[in-house]
Amino acid sequence: MAGPTTTDIGRERAGGGAQRVVALVGPYLSGKTTLLENLLFATGAIARKGSTRDGTSIGDSSPEARKRSMGTEINSVTFDYAGDTWTVLDCPGSIEFRQDALAALSVCDAAVVVCEPQPERAVALAPIFKTLEDRQIPHILFVNKMDAAQIRVRDLLAALQSVSPRKLVLRQVPIRRAVAGGGEETVGYVDLVSERAYRYKSSSASDLIEMPAEVLPREAEARREMLEALAEYDDTLLEQLIEDVAPEKSLIYRDLHDEFGAALIAPVLLGAGDREHGVRRLLKALRHDTPFAPATAKRRGIETNGAPVAECFKALHQGHAGKLSLCRVWSGTISDGQTIGGHRIGGLFRPAGQKYEKITQAQAGDVVAIAKIDALSAGQMLSNAGIAESADRPVPEPAVYAFAVKAKNRNDEVKLSAALHKLTDEDPSLSIEHRAETAEYVLLGQGEMHLKVALDKLAGRYNLPLDTAPPAVAYKETIRKGTQQHARYKRQTGGHGQFADIKVEIHALPRGSGFQFIDKVVGGAVPRNFIPAVEEGIIDALKHGPMGHQVVDMSVTLYDGGFHAVDSSEMSFKTAARMAMQEGLPKCDPVLLEPILKVTIAAPNEATARMQRILSGRRGQILGFDARDGWAGWDEVTALVPEAEMDGLIIDIRSQTQGVGTYRAEFDHLQEVSGRSADKAVEQAKTRAAARA
Repeated sequence: MAGPTTTDIGRERAGGGAQRVVALVGPYLSGKTTLLENLLFATGAIARKGSTRDGTSIGDSSPEARKRSMGTEINSVTFDYAGDTWTVLDCPGSIEFRQDALAALSVCDAAVVVCEPQPERAVALAPIFKTLEDRQIPHILFVNKMDAAQIRVRDLLAALQSVSPRKLVLRQVPIRRAVAGGGEETVGYVDLVSERAYRYKSSSASDLIEMPAEVLPREAEARREMLEALAEYDDTLLEQLIEDVAPEKSLIYRDLHDEFGAALIAPVLLGAGDREHGVRRLLKALRHDTPFAPATAKRRGIETNGAPVAECFKALHQGHAGKLSLCRVWSGTISDGQTIGGHRIGGLFRPAGQKYEKITQAQAGDVVAIAKIDALSAGQMLSNAGIAESADRPVPEPAVYAFAVKAKNRNDEVKLSAALHKLTDEDPSLSIEHRAETAEYVLLGQGEMHLKVALDKLAGRYNLPLDTAPPAVAYKETIRKGTQQHARYKRQTGGHGQFADIKVEIHALPRGSGFQFIDKVVGGAVPRNFIPAVEEGIIDALKHGPMGHQVVDMSVTLYDGGFHAVDSSEMSFKTAARMAMQEGLPKCDPVLLEPILKVTIAAPNEATARMQRILSGRRGQILGFDARDGWAGWDEVTALVPEAEMDGLIIDIRSQTQGVGTYRAEFDHLQEVSGRSADKAVEQAKTRAAARA
């Protein structure tokens, strides 16, 4: 943590304004962080605009974001505008960091969805629109980079509407002029409510101009479409349209406000964030229409009775400074040093990018960082009743990419577990598994970049560089036939020796039966107290069969043996059992088994055929496809796929779906494998065995 400090955007609030929170969301490279920089400049929160390219922007300011010139986590900034206080949560655009966007959306009053004017990329907005609709979050669509766009807005709007469950309502039409060399540039806009025309001016408010004659037909058409959309929810407006009565502008503004707040429509604004085109109009729209915290709390079902209630949406571990919990205060007042529900506030800060301004108190609506409540993590509520899970906390997406990890320095393995715990606390879409079958720690997440950023954090924050590799596949072995095996272990070393003699029958069992041990010894050929040692030795030997993998689906029957009154021991019989398995299993026609996963890919239906080809190319057995429940225009393709073929599957899926396709997988069964696939698995097992030795 940068420590208690004032920042260039952390100025004192204008008296008495109520705080509202807006999330900036949109696909990667849509220009969200640049738009944020211009919002700050337009409101006077910063005196000079920074640049994402130069690494001087307020947003995307973490070391990991700077390194890759992309957002990797939420950036929170607060500023004043027209007497109100605003917090903007700038969210990563990459689908791999979607968890942070979900976290920000869970506490915002409204969202601004930023997109580029490219109809062919509209599908990239589908997951965002679906989340906004499911959670009934009011949102504005800001079409960025309109200055040089050559598309017709009606075509863009049609493409966007095809992926938006909510009605999109165009608020502006562009004013364009021809440029040298052909093409057009957008130089202004017409507001469809006021029917006023404006010419853009870089770094200042637009100029009011006379409406160009060539824009009139399109303006009239677009305005009629806007009014018809609003009239779907207002009978008074509908009657006026039917009777061809010009509605009062106040009625139109009221309908826009009410229907936006009720999550019935999504207004569409145009602009170019890097030139401040449309930025002030966006601010005005947000100021007029964004609900306040009490309305958002009511939508969420959060009780606000005046007692302190805060919801954590992001945890941060700041090295020596300890843990910070980014929270939205929903009710009451929270003060530095206060004890709430048995937890003491160890510090209160207002986040500003990567800096934190120390404050003494926070009110309902505020976004703050609460220090040193280790038990408070994302998706939890802090109140007088203590800490409890939020009823609608964002559920992490299923993991789709994995690295096997180990510390470069073996002395670091002790502190690795604690560091990984902090990392997964910050980002619940990361997880860590210890896979006993392959003796690996596996880090799982939403993609290769997601995991690389996690590794950078481990190396940079905790001085824990890790080696990575694709996770090993947990192959198994089984047998096709049985045999009998006699094993005798005899050793004389002076004093007491070692002696054990056993006879066993090995049988194959049906797939999925596991392992069975049967005792049929009679007459005390093997004393009862040594029989558990025989079973233990057999189980130990089955951990690594003839091909180097665990042996399953078989039974071993101990039916005879011998012992020495002095030299026999549990260790002797355990050793003899291992010998019996090592000698007997190669005679049983061993075969390799590979895990088969049931994989379900979700993708836009125009990509369904491509998904089937991807699965078939990975030895997948297609089971079928169906419409994805709750997702218009999406399919789910289901197949059985060998686990050995899963590495990089998400990369192929995203490359064919503009980054929005995903999958989930679960173990289904074990299946025999032969040929080159089996040879490769055996070689990998030998390599791992050599590494262990």
